[in-house]
Amino acid sequence: MPSMVVVPVSLGALWLPIVLSTVLLFIASALIYTTFKWHDGDWKQLGPANELQEALRKVGITAGQYTFPEGDRKATDKAAAKQLHDERYAKGPVGVVYAGTPGTVNMGKMLGQMVVYFLVVSFFVAYVASHALAMGAPYLKVFQIVGATSFLAYCAGQVVDSIWFFRSWRTTWLNVVDALIYCGLTAGTFGWLWPR
Repeated sequence: MPSMVVVPVSLGALWLPIVLSTVLLFIASALIYTTFKWHDGDWKQLGPANELQEALRKVGITAGQYTFPEGDRKATDKAAAKQLHDERYAKGPVGVVYAGTPGTVNMGKMLGQMVVYFLVVSFFVAYVASHALAMGAPYLKVFQIVGATSFLAYCAGQVVDSIWFFRSWRTTWLNVVDALIYCGLTAGTFGWLWPR
């Protein structure tokens, strides 16, 4: 029985599925947030008077990420500092604050960053697929490899924020649904356009 010749796929041969999947993912993301709106319940209001915003402005918060209650890391009496922190934590509230830079919302910049994000993920998915699959691989095999790789890229990090940073599990599971949509579109695009 003659041995089959396995022809590798170059990354350059995958430029079209990389670009097309990026475009499709951007459109899907826009539809998820503007039409389906299942993420509308992800964020709760802190009150109509914005007292928290005023309080944060008074303490001079700058862009960054913060947790509260904050422990005293410079305390000389570590046991007393830990006890105070534990009391504040038990009393509550506890949480995480992500603070941005004040000014106008630059939607163009954010949308551009999403395109770059989708493009980078599609590039690395193509990199993995080009090493795992040969020229002429069947559609379902491409779908399997690309789907699993892109699902990991879009989904794996979502759970951590619910474990450590108080993100609601509802939000995390909706992000997993988003990841399934993104990986399905990516896998379908690569399967369809895989070099034959």
